[in-house]
Amino acid sequence: MNSASQMTAASQGGVRLQRAFKAAGSFLIVILLTYLGLLAVTFFIGRVMPVDPVLAIVGDHAPEHVIARVREELGLNKPLWQQFIIYMNKVLHGDFGTSVLTSNPVMQDIKRTFPATIELATLGIILGAGIGVPLGVWAAVRRGGLVDQVVRVVGLIGYSIPIFWLGLMGLVLFYAKLGWVAGPGRIDVSYEYSVKLVSGFLLLDTARQGEWEAFGNVLSHLILPASLLGYFALAYISRMTRSFMLNELAQEYVVAARAKGLSEVRIIWRHALRNAMVPLVTVIALSYAGLLEGSVLTETVFAWPGLGLYITNSLQNADMNAVLGGTIVVGSIFIGLNLLSDLLYRVLDPRTKAR
Repeated sequence: MNSASQMTAASQGGVRLQRAFKAAGSFLIVILLTYLGLLAVTFFIGRVMPVDPVLAIVGDHAPEHVIARVREELGLNKPLWQQFIIYMNKVLHGDFGTSVLTSNPVMQDIKRTFPATIELATLGIILGAGIGVPLGVWAAVRRGGLVDQVVRVVGLIGYSIPIFWLGLMGLVLFYAKLGWVAGPGRIDVSYEYSVKLVSGFLLLDTARQGEWEAFGNVLSHLILPASLLGYFALAYISRMTRSFMLNELAQEYVVAARAKGLSEVRIIWRHALRNAMVPLVTVIALSYAGLLEGSVLTETVFAWPGLGLYITNSLQNADMNAVLGGTIVVGSIFIGLNLLSDLLYRVLDPRTKAR
């Protein structure tokens, strides 16, 4: 290789490295600004709420000097910009304050309740994506047919019916009338003390400890609320899958593949769906984030001891430390999944690498 070729290769390598650093820098700036916005929103929500955090701690009938001392200890007597800096510093160190309702550090309560929400949302998105994607593909292939109409009606019902009403009807039918599933809660009292919580995920902990009766009981409690969340995820995912597949099936490469004699199954599942999965990954990731943050009503109806129920109870008791701490955690998960879907999009779509 001559010197000119070496210089050209080195120049191209430098340009690629510069682009990589620029992309990484932009990505980091987006993360920081987004998280800063999340902290700012939660901070000002806590300040405009008609709830005095000091009175929530010491009570309405506390002496004035006690109220003043606690206000000073919390830094609430300082200017707003200084309070925001103190708030950010505490949050970045995982300190969300102490819950008035439980008297525990909020982070400790979140660690205790969040696994239940993750377990519920994870099974929900598995059901939603596992059924919604094939239904969406089938509806696109049979466009205008009976299958397409049924899938669209199923999606429309999923968007229209309130989840709390559907949850109550599910309990009446499948629990009270038919007895197919267990009732509200996460596990029966008879099994609660026989299982040692290690990870916080009851399905995993019962399976690892060989407590198969308890495993079945946990699954019986989990299946109905997870199916409801999965149904609402299915309604959105199937609709988006259908839209993406219709777009891909109209592309020229599909016509060329058919002209070459490739089987319809191979064209649909190996080529069209593969290309449709690029934007579909983002849809599934954001649906999962939506289940994590939007399962409040489901957890309330089913008395599911997750983060949503914890935030609801805290809000009803004016426990703003717990409400804001839970909101930040859910918002952080949403931001993380959004950024992860963006990274997967760049990996799955080679065209983005050239940008």
